[in-house]
This record gives sequence, structure tokens and C-alpha cells, in this order.
Amino acid sequence: MDSIIEVQRQTHEEIEHFECALYQILAKPAQVHQQKVQTEHRASQILDRISARVNALNDLYQSDDTRKQEIAAISGPSKADDLSEFYSRLGKIQEHHAKYPDGIIDGFELELLALTEDTTAEEGDEDYVEDDPIGNLFSGEESYGKYLDLYANHTAYNNLRHVPKRVAYLQYLDVLIYAQNDAVHNELPRECRITKDYENYIRALYGYLASFLRRSQPLVDYESQRAEQEADFGKKWETGEIDGWEDQATPKAESNGNQEGIWCSACQKMYSKQTVYDAHLTSKKHIKATQKQATSSEPPKNPNGTPTDNSMPPPSSIPRNKYKSAALYTHLTTSLLLILAPVLADTKSNVERRFSLTAREREQELLEQSKAPPPPPSTTTKEGGEEEEEERIYNPLKLPLGWDGKPIPYWLYKLHGLGVEYRCEICSDHVYMGRKNFERHFQESRHAFGMRALGLPNTKHFHEITKIEDALALAEKLKREGKNEIFEQETMEELEDEEGNVYNRKTYEDLKKQGLI
Repeated sequence: MDSIIEVQRQTHEEIEHFECALYQILAKPAQVHQQKVQTEHRASQILDRISARVNALNDLYQSDDTRKQEIAAISGPSKADDLSEFYSRLGKIQEHHAKYPDGIIDGFELELLALTEDTTAEEGDEDYVEDDPIGNLFSGEESYGKYLDLYANHTAYNNLRHVPKRVAYLQYLDVLIYAQNDAVHNELPRECRITKDYENYIRALYGYLASFLRRSQPLVDYESQRAEQEADFGKKWETGEIDGWEDQATPKAESNGNQEGIWCSACQKMYSKQTVYDAHLTSKKHIKATQKQATSSEPPKNPNGTPTDNSMPPPSSIPRNKYKSAALYTHLTTSLLLILAPVLADTKSNVERRFSLTAREREQELLEQSKAPPPPPSTTTKEGGEEEEEERIYNPLKLPLGWDGKPIPYWLYKLHGLGVEYRCEICSDHVYMGRKNFERHFQESRHAFGMRALGLPNTKHFHEITKIEDALALAEKLKREGKNEIFEQETMEELEDEEGNVYNRKTYEDLKKQGLI
């Protein structure tokens, strides 16, 4: 378009449409973690487009001369009834609408449709994971942004020079968690943190954490937070408030001012023994350094101020700024760990949980994760085109839900006696609803654990016994009646079924014969 006024009006309209779309996206509740991440990414894309159009609109308003010239041309400054420019523009508009009576879909409408289109209905398809661009941003270990994948950083940490000891992955996560109270890797010695390997490692760790934060939490304005952290680091670095990076002279000095060892001013190196110092005097490196020093300025002075070949360099001669990059990324990484503290804690819990699983359970978990999540409850469309929300389940009597997710009939509720409470003191006063559930619990793991805590076998003799006092009294009675051998035989071996319920061998065989397990 040639009219700057029309461009400004259209830009305002596009910004308003984007704001409405942003409200619709954020107002829709996210049922699962995947939908939450997808919603935040779509909202971030809309915010980027709003920001770009605001900047373009600001540039248009800055060009006041062009805007004033166009307003002057439309208003007809020469004569009061001179509206030739106005009618010329009106004719072009009418010609355009006559050529396109139904209108045309411009690029903005397609862009807005792509951002606001709901793709949750396609989540049941087999190729959903492959077509999910947000899911492709995360690795399998990250589980769609729920956990951190720090295995590569853990390997690099163990391969650092001068590292005190190698740690396991869980211990490495503990090191990062404890760093929230202090600078990260403050446990490493200074000779380890001033190496080039540590600088490369801390850069890689910071890069991964920043990338994970942008992918998992796209609405977090990390760029402004990083600028604040860099400014804060610059002030502390100039005043020397960053601990662990202080200037340290290479040679050691005694309290009386005398030096320990021998300092070679030509090689700029300290030798701890006289024999080592004498041996290096004949080396080519020392001879070349001595010749270079002879043609240059006078030799450096020792702390006492007397020039000598073996004088100490002043502490200020060791450059401190060469460690500034490593210290900066250490400071930035610490700030990122504070933001990602909940994710780091969840990562540790997930790793501990996976370590406790068997190989078969891990394979089953991978298969379940590879399946697409079920689509969330959405609105249904009537024949008239109106949308209605899913009806809420009417359950005033708080009846249990059946297999279809709906309350069971009241007559079935009364038939099974689900309104009657049965309390078992052996199961830590757990309440069982209904006679059937109560009778079944005697062979479940909760009741078996309670019996083992009392030192009693979970046999048929103790069926229907729910109080600890009664169970102990019955055990004494059975022993007095000479059934101690039965006790020992039945408590000698315990078996576990597929659901995790524990039985002794006799009870297990009886239930298996009856087909109950």
C-alpha cells in the first residue's frame, strides 16, 4: 500500500488480532505437561510477532514528514472544495472491491490461522510424535522438558584436570543442587578452575542450561535476566567480591619477607630446589630468555626493591583478567541453576526412580512414553454449529465410579454394601468400604506388611482379625495348643504374586488352586 495512514491502521489491527489470539491460547487450561509446553511456545511466537509489529509501527510514527504530507494531500489545502485527491483514492478502493467482491485471504490471516489452530485432535494419530515440532526439540531423556539431560556434562566434569575425585551421576546432580546456596563448583580447587578445560566445561554447561530454559520455558525473559547478571558480575569483579578468583602470586613468601625457593627472572618461573635451578641454567630456553632480557629493560625487582636475577615478581604481574571468562560463566550458570531448581530436583527423583526399576519395567516405560498421550476432553459440536462444554458428572451421593467413568447405580452400591466402613487396626487404621474389599485386603500387601511388623504370619488363622491385641492373643493361644510347628512351617517361606501381594507358601498354593491368583 502507498498510504502510510492505511499501513498504520492495518498494523494496529493486526496487533489487536494477535492480542485476542494470545488471550484465547492462554485462557485454555492445559491438561498435561505436553500441552502446557506447546501453549507456551505458541504464545511466545505470538509475542514475537507483536513485538516486531510494534517496532515497525514505531518507525512509521517517527516519519512525521511523510504522514503530514499525506494528510495535507487528502485534506485539499489549496481550495476548500478541492477533494480531487480524496475522490481519486476512493475510486481506487471501489475498483479494488469490484475486482475482488468476496475479498482475498492475505498472508496475515494465514499466519494467524496457523498460530491459533488447535492440533490436539490429531494427537491420536500414529505419526503424531514425528509431526510434533515442539517434541523434536527435546531428547528422550528430557521427556518433553520435564527433566535435564546432564550425562555429557557429567562426563566432562569427571575428565577435568585436578578434579579431587570422580563422582557418580546422582552425586553430580547433588553438586549442582547444593550450588544454589553458593557459586557452582566452589568445591573444586583453584588450580582446577583456572584451567582451560574448566572454562570449556562451564561454557558447555551454561549453554545447555540456557538452551533447555528457552525450550522448556519459552515465556521466561532470560535475555534481560542475563544482562542484569552480567552487569552485577562486572561490578563485583571490579571490586574483588567474586570469591575463589583472587590474585595469587606463583612463588610463596615467608612472613619475614624472604623467598622460599629460587626465582628466575629471565624464565619468570619459581624453582623449589637449588639443584633444579642449576640444571635449568644450561637449557636452551633459559639461554634464549637471558639474551632477550639483556637487550630489554632492567630486571624486575624483588619485594625488598633490590634488583637481582632471582628476585620475586610482584603479585600484580600475574594477570587476573584471563580468568574472567570462566568466572563469568560460573556466575551465570549459578543464576540459571536457581531458576531451574525445581526441574533439577525432579531430575534427581526421576533418576533414582529409574535406578530402582527392572529391565522389563524400563522397557515397558519406554513403550508407554512412545505412545501419543490421549487427547484432552474437548468441546463437542452440535448440528447447528454451536459448541457446548462437556457435561459435568452429576454425583450428589458421591458414588464410586465404574469402568466407564460414571457413577455406579445406587442399587449396586447398596448391594455390595459399599457404604459400610470396615476399619483394620493392623493396617494402620485403614478404612475399607464394603465387605468384599474388606475380605480381600487380608491377602494384600498392606495387611501382610502389618502382620510382619507384629512378627506374626499372615495365615488363615488370623482371618477376620483386625485388632493388634486380638492378633497377639490368638498367636499365644495357638502356641499353647501345640501349633508352633505350623507357625514355623508357614512362616519359613513367602511368595509374591504379579500384583506385589505377599503370601506364605501354604496360602499361596491354596489361592492358586482356587484360581484367585
